[in-house]
Amino acid sequence: QVQLIESGGGSVQAGGSLRLSCAASGRSFSTYAMGWFRQAPGKEREFVAAISGIGGSTTYYADSVKGRFTISRDNAKNTLYLQMNSLKPEDTAVYYCAARRYTIKSREDEYDYWGQGTQVTVSS
Repeated sequence: QVQLIESGGGSVQAGGSLRLSCAASGRSFSTYAMGWFRQAPGKEREFVAAISGIGGSTTYYADSVKGRFTISRDNAKNTLYLQMNSLKPEDTAVYYCAARRYTIKSREDEYDYWGQGTQVTVSS
């Protein structure tokens, strides 16, 4: 069992940056693969990025954020991050972190634990 709490959302102008954090409680955080998803108003939740468990040596990004967003983790702090640069209005959404055992995945239904989300708003 793991509990997830996101933070770091807010409002920013296009071209700006934000760093989201996801604090995890529970045992064995390092063994969980972690992901970020987002849901814009009127749209389905979509994959953003994922990172493998243990050393976090494997990362995977949606094409829409590749080169602008960076996912990382600090297992000593039980925390997942999403550094978002060059933000665009279309990045506006509620961002969720999610966890699953071991292997990295990009499908929403393959994650077992979810946070409550944090709002990111990018104005033009």
